[in-house]
Amino acid sequence: MNFELMASMMCADYGHLADEVKELEDGGIDSFHIDIMDGRYVSNFAMSLYDMAYIASATKKPLDVHLMLEHPNNNIHLFLGRLRPGDTVYIHPEAEYHPSTTLQKIIDAGMIPGLAINPGTSVETIYEMLRIVDKVLVMAVNPGNAAQLYLPYVGEKINKLLTIKNEMNIKVYWDGACSADKIRTYAPMGMDGFVLGTTLLFGKKQTYAETISNIRNLEF
Repeated sequence: MNFELMASMMCADYGHLADEVKELEDGGIDSFHIDIMDGRYVSNFAMSLYDMAYIASATKKPLDVHLMLEHPNNNIHLFLGRLRPGDTVYIHPEAEYHPSTTLQKIIDAGMIPGLAINPGTSVETIYEMLRIVDKVLVMAVNPGNAAQLYLPYVGEKINKLLTIKNEMNIKVYWDGACSADKIRTYAPMGMDGFVLGTTLLFGKKQTYAETISNIRNLEF
């Protein structure tokens, strides 16, 4: 069964970031998920423009950049200028007056446009924008912090997105509280990928290679 695995780099050991990137890459991670937080759209600060730029320089793997910023359109050129064509950039529709304008900037820069949707954001409110994005990142927790508990009511929304993903030509990704049982449940249903954080990947006794191999070999 094919699904992507992304490493949530806000959970990495920043005292050894170069080693973390290399070990994750060698271990078979598909991409590096970069959470940028401004302390306004969410109450936390996490990762920076320069963290993102360093990781981009340290790997040939794609970056998966999740902008938790208020009005990202104002500064998105700073991020786009440090990424590579083919990297993904997600914005939150509630963070922008005219999110389609920001998405068009992402497209024009040669990046993959994505929407990140909070637990309280309905499919209906983003339906039209699904026609201009390639990816939807579904938050299974409220954005802003790692190590949160899964919010079960998100499951119904995921089911809706998986039902229309082929019609809209989108890929659907899971972010937050991603455990093995969630992968076992949703990968067979058509979920395209999972962001891995402290629940399954970071802070474990196993190597990253062992953990990633175990995930890929889950019984479905």
